[in-house]
Amino acid sequence: MSPVAKTAPATNESRVVREIKEWGKALLYAIIFGTIIRLFMFETMMVPTESMVPTIDPGDRLFVEKITYQLREPDYGDIVVFWVPFVDKESLKMLRAFDKFMDLFSPKEFKGHVKYVKRLVGKPGDVLELRVAPEYKHLEYELQKYPLDRNPRYQLYVNGKPLPEVADIRYSKEGIFADKDFYLGLAHPERVGYSFYKDFFRAYSNVIDYRGYYDDVLARLPLQDYIIYDPVTKNIKIKIPDGFYFFMGDNTLNSFDSRYFGFVPYKNIVGEPMLRIWKLSRFGPLNE
Repeated sequence: MSPVAKTAPATNESRVVREIKEWGKALLYAIIFGTIIRLFMFETMMVPTESMVPTIDPGDRLFVEKITYQLREPDYGDIVVFWVPFVDKESLKMLRAFDKFMDLFSPKEFKGHVKYVKRLVGKPGDVLELRVAPEYKHLEYELQKYPLDRNPRYQLYVNGKPLPEVADIRYSKEGIFADKDFYLGLAHPERVGYSFYKDFFRAYSNVIDYRGYYDDVLARLPLQDYIIYDPVTKNIKIKIPDGFYFFMGDNTLNSFDSRYFGFVPYKNIVGEPMLRIWKLSRFGPLNE
């Protein structure tokens, strides 16, 4: 047997080993770069509710770009994805296996949280209020008698002027705009007196773990300076604290937003949804 024949098997074996090593390196680099991209550049989320219909439907999966809001703050009217500052147990149940896997890479403080997508309507220092929309002015005297109105008959004013970016959206006067103690009641139903939200508070205590966020964050703010109640007109204005934002959904009748859970810290902002990747029939950029 020739010397060449004797060394051939070893040469073949080393070639296989080299191939395996090369593939292993390629896989390792892919994981490393994929993780970096996931952590710092892009995110995905599945939308569980109807809060942004018709722009975004329940079940839509969004591709979220994270770089822009690392360079600048979001602007009025922007559709923003953010980590919910409390645990939403019902939304967690809606996550698919893919979402749960991707969220393994989320920051430690947001483990067990979900992402919401809403429209930004208030920045730090802004004063927000809901006024009867022009087309309902003939009902204004009657509507002012009632602090709560679930009908979408109100226009958002920011610093005394209609916000142009949401001028065509009509909101219902609910949550903190209807009850100055709403945030307290949602966290501690036993600490509020009469409220037409009593049943709501009890029901949602089984759906979300809100008390921790209220006690650790909102209650540490001088809320009396940020929830401005006029005892004569019963009107409520909301001032946004430094470092926080206020978000509301376009589909006001089906949106659990800042009217109900309060201010969202800047650190919770994830990014801007740039592409709908599912359902395939709706694939493409969001139509804002």
